[in-house]
Amino acid sequence: MAFLEAEDGKRVYYEHHAGAGRPVVLVHGWSANAHCWDTVLPALLGAGHAVVLLEHRACGRSDKDFTDTSIAAIASDVVAVVDQLGLQSPVLNGWSLGGAVVTEAAHRLGDRLGGLVLTGGATPRYTQADGWPYGGTPADVEGVLAGLAADRAATFRAVANAVCVKDVSADIVESVWLAFMETGPKADATLRDLASVDQRDILPTIGAPVLMLHGSDDGFVSFDGAKAAKDLFPNARLVEFGGCGHAPFWEDGDTYRSELLAFLAGL
Repeated sequence: MAFLEAEDGKRVYYEHHAGAGRPVVLVHGWSANAHCWDTVLPALLGAGHAVVLLEHRACGRSDKDFTDTSIAAIASDVVAVVDQLGLQSPVLNGWSLGGAVVTEAAHRLGDRLGGLVLTGGATPRYTQADGWPYGGTPADVEGVLAGLAADRAATFRAVANAVCVKDVSADIVESVWLAFMETGPKADATLRDLASVDQRDILPTIGAPVLMLHGSDDGFVSFDGAKAAKDLFPNARLVEFGGCGHAPFWEDGDTYRSELLAFLAGL
């Protein structure tokens, strides 16, 4: 484990697992932490990849009192870790809100990017806008944030219960809720920022191969939105996880790991 000094001495937690293979950077979703990748990390290490896990500002083991917890700021942390570790042609994999983070980071890396993986990725938009009829509305996001302000534990419990559509263990759901409960209130601003982020101009500029792993029944980032996003990338493949919700790595882990490793092997 290590820390990146990111803002006025405040620190972002990351792990760097050495390996001879292509480096993979795993970026979790909103208010989660690196433990969401616990079933993915061993497979990547077993295939010889170097793996970096990073925890967002105000989440997990990162400091909670950052001033800036925007998508852009977290993306800057991803790029800073890539630079600090000297990673060559890394693949960035972002789950949920982490998809928006790694898309921004990929744009900043440019030709230095090896590939991009979006796991239920919230890009190019999380909310509806002119020409983008997918997702909820900023008012929906504000409703969630109001719920957190009134009863943080119960609201996070409801969100945790909605992540998976397929049956998963009660322990997985509990782990999601516990991760949520580790976040500081500054993470709320990250979700509010996501409601207005628009990356439609960024996606066409990402020339590296893109793999999109998405549940057909995702209740947070719609599969129709993922299909529309695929068409904005120059070189993307979308894998549908039938009957899965927002976490295919838990709901159909064998297929998820197989698709991810095959993508990496083909780069």
